[in-house]
Amino acid sequence: MTAPKTPKVKASKKKRIILTVLVVVVLLGILVTAAYFIKQLIESKYFFCKSSVKFIPIDKACDGNNDCSGGEDELTCLSSFKVNTTFPVRLMTAQQVLQVYSPGPGWRSVCSDDWAEQHTQTACKQLGYTYKPKSTSVKVDTLLFPLKTTGPFTAIRPGTTKTPIHQATIDRSVCKSDSVISLSCSDCGEVGFQDRVVGGSDAFIEDWPWQVSLQQGGQHSCGGSLVSPRWVITAAHCFTGSKKELSRWRVVSGRTYIGTLGGSYVDRIILNANYDPARNDYDIAMMRLSSPISVGVSRKPVCLPPKAFSLPSQASMSVTGWGYLEEKGKVSPTLQKASIPLIERRKCASPKVYGSSITQRMICAGFLDGGVDACQGDSGGPLVYFTSSQWHLVGVVSWGVGCARERKPGVYSNVEEMLNWIRTVVEKNP
Repeated sequence: MTAPKTPKVKASKKKRIILTVLVVVVLLGILVTAAYFIKQLIESKYFFCKSSVKFIPIDKACDGNNDCSGGEDELTCLSSFKVNTTFPVRLMTAQQVLQVYSPGPGWRSVCSDDWAEQHTQTACKQLGYTYKPKSTSVKVDTLLFPLKTTGPFTAIRPGTTKTPIHQATIDRSVCKSDSVISLSCSDCGEVGFQDRVVGGSDAFIEDWPWQVSLQQGGQHSCGGSLVSPRWVITAAHCFTGSKKELSRWRVVSGRTYIGTLGGSYVDRIILNANYDPARNDYDIAMMRLSSPISVGVSRKPVCLPPKAFSLPSQASMSVTGWGYLEEKGKVSPTLQKASIPLIERRKCASPKVYGSSITQRMICAGFLDGGVDACQGDSGGPLVYFTSSQWHLVGVVSWGVGCARERKPGVYSNVEEMLNWIRTVVEKNP
């Protein structure tokens, strides 16, 4: 008969099995990690032609020539879009007054007369990101400039609850209710209570949940802002050179620390067709995610500003990002924030600052003495302003001379000037 195994022998065998399993798991982990980084390295240098099973240099993808059979290297590329129409629905002033447009009469404020809950749903859907929309009435005699107490006005026609708002109205000389409609379409820009960018300080994504990192080949390239669960606003200059192929891009959201794993795929990158690289004019682009993000405390869209938002003189705004902590420095591993004031256009366009380089599509923010500024890597990220319990995206990090230099403040794309383009892009790419 065989002698029974002692407890010591059984324990030793169990330890060997556990150790073997641990070694296998560690080796598999190393192999998976190595495979991931090898894949990232290859994808940063080459485009894989599936139909002809070959690699071509990434610079040849989206260069206008069919280097893969069937031209697949030219199919998933960024595009540009020019708007020559007027988006027919908008909100005006900090009162968020609803207006509709038609070619003849132009813009008219919508009266509260005969307004129903379904009209609120319809109008907010036209305006983009919608979550628990609600409407209120604003007395005509309390309207802010440039709205006028004398109109022009328009009102809802009965029986038009499912008709697009701009097609469901009839002109009125006065509102019978003596009030107009104000809309609040979503919970955009709402965060809990709450400056590096240069001269800033550490931030938490829960306080700036619209901030995203645009990455190519696993490397942070630019910042961006969620304006809906599926759309990101960023800068057009982020896509120069060999950065035109969509599959290379990932949008990483919900992170304070700039991780490279995961992220959302992108199926549209649309540049403003008026973008002028030489002047940095119309420096704005939009990215559509392949699938919507899940909105939560660390992922939430920022509000687009209403037209005629009228930022107060020297308004205190916030800029965030993972950009360089100093000129010629390196990317910050953790999200940074800085508070900076609006610089009036007259000062920024003076000969001692930027002169005629400043156009209507730009706003300036920062300190003329220097010290606090956005920097490389912050490009495309948000400049936001807080009012009425919500943060509004007023600017997109665009350009500047150096970082935090004296008399060379940051220049940002003026979002309010680009609202028509933004809303039309979203409407044309549902």
